[in-house]
Amino acid sequence: MFGFSRAQFIAFVVMVVLIAVCPFVLYPVFLMQVLCAALFACSFNLMIGYVGLLSFGQAAFFGMGSYVAAWAIKTWHVDASIAIILGGATGAIMGLVLGFLAIRRSGIYFAMITLALAQMVYFFCLEAPFTGGEDGIQQVPRGHLFGFIDLSGDMTMYWVVSAIFIGGFLLVYRIIHSPFGQVLKGIRENEPRTTSLGYRTDDYKLIAFVLSCMIAGIAGGTKALVFGIATLTDVNSATSGDVVLTTLLGGLGTVFGPALGALVVTSMENYLAQFGAWVTVTQGVIFMICVLAFRRGIIGELGAYLKLAL
Repeated sequence: MFGFSRAQFIAFVVMVVLIAVCPFVLYPVFLMQVLCAALFACSFNLMIGYVGLLSFGQAAFFGMGSYVAAWAIKTWHVDASIAIILGGATGAIMGLVLGFLAIRRSGIYFAMITLALAQMVYFFCLEAPFTGGEDGIQQVPRGHLFGFIDLSGDMTMYWVVSAIFIGGFLLVYRIIHSPFGQVLKGIRENEPRTTSLGYRTDDYKLIAFVLSCMIAGIAGGTKALVFGIATLTDVNSATSGDVVLTTLLGGLGTVFGPALGALVVTSMENYLAQFGAWVTVTQGVIFMICVLAFRRGIIGELGAYLKLAL
């Protein structure tokens, strides 16, 4: 149905098995953090890995999805599914508006426009009354899913987050392996040639941009429910930088790279916290080594090695 190759199907089965087994070995909240980061990275990878659009403002869609989902479930007491959908819809609407302004530019110009727009969103969240300013939206209840599934327990919430991640992962996979995805790859490789074949490339890029922003909003909304808080950190430029590093580390333009990159980065953030102020330096050194040793990312290098081995 999704057009998996044999190797990709095996990798997908291994990933699903790990998702099913890990909560009995590791802390479920940590794993939910990894899954939210992985879905966020998948959204960014769709944009840069398959269309060639480098956005330095992806946190704007992730963060606003987080804020809207948190506000909706805390203030309006909506169902958890509605809150997450509202987060995704917020990302999609913002992507449509901001993408319309930025999509006709490319390269560094597109990146700088998205960075500027993301900073505008950051200062909006800093001043807007409903966001809570520097305090953020705190004590966000997880609520119920479909009206009867209580999400207050970590294990229950974990299975819901896992289902959301797998659904988002399969959606991204289906997009990039559809005829629409083939046009996106053509735009990435040679946009003038794709235009000469009769495709309206700006429309394709805008649709891909909106889809990417929607998935980022869903990841942000899910994260707000998991941790019960939405803060300025979610819309900070540092979050945009983190997703760039996550995608590059795992493997740009690879299917499973963002998920592996999210696992590595999140693990470093959690298990290197004991080094205090040296965490950033340690992470920088590790990233430098990985970029120099794995120029195509961990998954990219592993895939190239296996092809040579076979």
